[in-house]
Amino acid sequence: MSAVAILAGGRGSRLGGDASKPLLEWRGRPLVAWAVDAALASGLAPVVVVVGYRGDEVRAALTGLDVLVVDNPEWEEGIASSLRAAIAALEPVPDVDAVAVGLADQPLVSAAAYARLAAAGGDAPIRAARYDGRPGNPVWLARSLWPEAMQLRGDTGARTLMRDGTVEWIDCTDTGSAADIDTLEDLERLQQEDQ
Repeated sequence: MSAVAILAGGRGSRLGGDASKPLLEWRGRPLVAWAVDAALASGLAPVVVVVGYRGDEVRAALTGLDVLVVDNPEWEEGIASSLRAAIAALEPVPDVDAVAVGLADQPLVSAAAYARLAAAGGDAPIRAARYDGRPGNPVWLARSLWPEAMQLRGDTGARTLMRDGTVEWIDCTDTGSAADIDTLEDLERLQQEDQ
C-alpha cells in the first residue's frame, strides 16, 4: 500500500515578510488545501501532512480532513527534515510499502498523478512524475529507500536519492502541472492564468 506525504513545513523565504507559503490563497482556499485534496482523492492512504513554520495555522486549515498532521520542529533545516518527519510517522505502519511525496505549494498536482505513480509497475525504488518531459512531483519512494532518505540533511529532498537505474519516470503531463508557487509573482501568474 502506498501512502502520501504532503510537505508543508517550510517558511517560503522567497515570499518575504512572515507569510506562510502553504497558507497563501488561490481560488479562495489555502494552497495546502488543494494539495491535500489531491492526495485524499488519489485513493492512497494514509495521508500525512508535515507542518512546521506557523504549524498551528496550517493545522487549522486542515480541520475536518482525514489526514495525519505531523509537526516538524526542525523545519528551519529545510525540506529534508520534513521528509524525515513524514517517513518517521509512516515507518510503524506495516502495510505501507511506499510513500508518494508532494509539496503544499503545488496546487495543480492532481490525484491522478499520485494514483499513476502508485499503480505503475517496475522494480525501480523511485518513481517520479514528468510533465512535458520535465521532472516534477509527486515522487514515490519504496520503503527500501527510507533508511537512505532518513540520512538526508538540509534543503534537499527525494531527488537527491535519484541515480541511474533507481528512477522510473512516469508521464503525468495530462494530469495537471507541478508548477511551484515560490513567490508572490508565481501566485499572481497562476491567478491570471485562471481568469
